[in-house]
Amino acid sequence: MLANLLDFDIEGLAAFCERLGEKRFRATQLFRWVHQRGESDFSRMTDLAKSLRDKLPTVACVQPLQVLSEQVSSDGTTKWLFDVGQGDAVETVFIPEADRGTLCISSQAGCAVGCRFCSTGHQGFSRNLTTGEIVAQLWFAEHVLRKRFGTTERVISNVVMMGMGEPLQNYDALVPALRTLLSDHAYGLSRRRVTVSTSGVVPMIDRLAQDCPVALAVSLHAPNDLLRNDLVPLNRKYPLAELLDACNRYIPFAPRDFITFEYCMLDGVNDQAAHAHQLVALLRGHSEGGVACKINLIPFNPFPASGLLRSPNSQVQVFAQILQDAAIVTTVRKTRGDDIAAACGQLAGDVQDRTGVVQRMERRKIMMQTQKPEMSGRKETAL
Repeated sequence: MLANLLDFDIEGLAAFCERLGEKRFRATQLFRWVHQRGESDFSRMTDLAKSLRDKLPTVACVQPLQVLSEQVSSDGTTKWLFDVGQGDAVETVFIPEADRGTLCISSQAGCAVGCRFCSTGHQGFSRNLTTGEIVAQLWFAEHVLRKRFGTTERVISNVVMMGMGEPLQNYDALVPALRTLLSDHAYGLSRRRVTVSTSGVVPMIDRLAQDCPVALAVSLHAPNDLLRNDLVPLNRKYPLAELLDACNRYIPFAPRDFITFEYCMLDGVNDQAAHAHQLVALLRGHSEGGVACKINLIPFNPFPASGLLRSPNSQVQVFAQILQDAAIVTTVRKTRGDDIAAACGQLAGDVQDRTGVVQRMERRKIMMQTQKPEMSGRKETAL
């Protein structure tokens, strides 16, 4: 079986070259050809020794992902659906702006966390992506967009691991991919411009701080454990106090001096003034000095299975003002690509669910309906 060079970070590729009997500097040459120039044909890598060029096709390849579809939004956002085999497909989104180009990358086929407001979570989980499958999304998008825009300059300046999946539950594949994104011999992205978004896998946050600290975004979505248990089931394993402790431990290693907290605004669920005041108390009151953070309020992008609605803009503004009055930096995310289902929480791809999530959610829905009076009482408690 041929080794996929997209699976290797620079150190991994150097070790591979040594196994071939080659000097380590050949890895740097290969890395630049593959990632900076987007080359997959070894015969065109002219500064490699001919003997190596002849050898490489027998032991290695650059394996791209097959594009199943491409959609372009009215706002310029582009979404690709990639085939990752065995009936699974993942989505990748490019968001162009005046001062940056952001690529949203998937790390898993599906997601096992099962957040109520996320379309991916409602689709279930199939498998982790390999390092090569993660990197291949950037490799494809960067070089296709360069040709499309007629430039040799870098098109993608920011990468966010906010596509399908929980990145920190695919840690072993994630870290080599991050190192490739950051390498000056590959994409040369700044640590400040690479963001890992997590629903709160506490042990892996601590590991990331040591192994490859990049910008961290945490999917918070609730100001108390009772409500967050319902919206983000992972909270039952890693409750808010543990999660915020991990955030404070991460900050000294992070490229930014704050953590971004993402908060999806759900009508009548987590968007009331009482929730905003409780969020202020949580973040300001946790440990000595609180948590250095920025809040990103995200308009919910509805999908039928969620049973949830987007908060009215007026309610979002009230919520934001309460946070700003407490001197917490707060932004409201601009929705991009929602006309092609490319906005936050909408990525769904095509996943062969191996977790039975549809059946579990149906059972949960029935339980919620039978316990409706009790749940309404809980909601008041959560406020």
